[in-house]
Amino acid sequence: MVVSRRGAPSRAPRVVSDAARSHRILAGDCVAEMAKLPAASVDLVFADPPYNLQLANDLKRPDDSHVDAVTDDWDKFASFAAYDAFTKDWLKACQRVLKPAGTIWVIGSYHNIFRVGAIMQDLGFWILNDVIWRKSNPMPNFRGRRFTNAHETLIWASPDAKGKGYTFNYEVLKAGNEDIQVRSDWTIPLCTGEERIKGGDGKKLHPTQKPEALLARVILSSSRPDDLVLDPFSGTGTTGAVAKHLGRRFIGFERETKYAKAAQARIDATQPLEAPTLAPFMTARDAPRVPFSALIERGLVAPGARLTDAKKRHKALVRADGALSLGDRVGSIHKIGAVAQGLDACNGWTFWHVETPKGLKVIDDFRAQLRAEMADAE
Repeated sequence: MVVSRRGAPSRAPRVVSDAARSHRILAGDCVAEMAKLPAASVDLVFADPPYNLQLANDLKRPDDSHVDAVTDDWDKFASFAAYDAFTKDWLKACQRVLKPAGTIWVIGSYHNIFRVGAIMQDLGFWILNDVIWRKSNPMPNFRGRRFTNAHETLIWASPDAKGKGYTFNYEVLKAGNEDIQVRSDWTIPLCTGEERIKGGDGKKLHPTQKPEALLARVILSSSRPDDLVLDPFSGTGTTGAVAKHLGRRFIGFERETKYAKAAQARIDATQPLEAPTLAPFMTARDAPRVPFSALIERGLVAPGARLTDAKKRHKALVRADGALSLGDRVGSIHKIGAVAQGLDACNGWTFWHVETPKGLKVIDDFRAQLRAEMADAE
């Protein structure tokens, strides 16, 4: 499977759609509404479906106080079979509208996520990762002898096993994580305070509103600017607000009118980030190729110059043809760097340096200079 480990290539800018229609909530059943969309038109789906909590009685804390839990009709199903049929219908609708290179995220709790995952596999979705959202401020223990429910599970999947080129912004995530690969356990607090959408009575409008930080990580990891993000269960519009803020297009569906109105108002009030903060991340895979000989042709490195490593233990002669010589060995910057160290391979761009009046300068800086000039010329 081919994985796209990058953001949107700068050499192929994406066309930004009409802003007025780019971020909208449609009131209605998601399956019926998705049937109106063209097939293979969506880049990313985030789904936060009903969890089918099936609470038989009120939840109470150890001190006997009442817990404001999910008791709405939209989370009530007659049986597991009814819930499974509902799940299969909306997943099939998502599968139809997803592009072959698109992906879907589904979030749930132990009440439903295992059923959802099994149905996804039955429908042919290919699971890429499961991610644990660890809540740094989970709800306290309810009355009863169980572990505190301190996490939810997200499933990330492509529409089928043959999906190629799906977006995973590996380098972007790693760069924001101090150059360490991001793990599949995410510690993010619950949605609280001013972020929580309130109703006219001052109470929370929706019982399961997700934090914007969670959606930001999902969208930044697996979509690109101007991609179309879809949320079949939009609730109070967190996905739409974050998508707009991050320069993505959005379409969402919500069956409950009060939620749909609040979600659209929230999205309308959201301002997109400025372009520089959303600029494509240029990775080594996307960067234009610059041969070492180009540095010589541009006069950045002169034939006859001596390249050295950072500790000045090795010195190699720059030849006019762009090769290096070290003793009786001649080869590329990479090959001679490996020879100097007695290794099988070497990244010559970061190994070799040039003496300047201000000290040693790695030759990769010259390559970056040329790449910047090439980008400005496009």
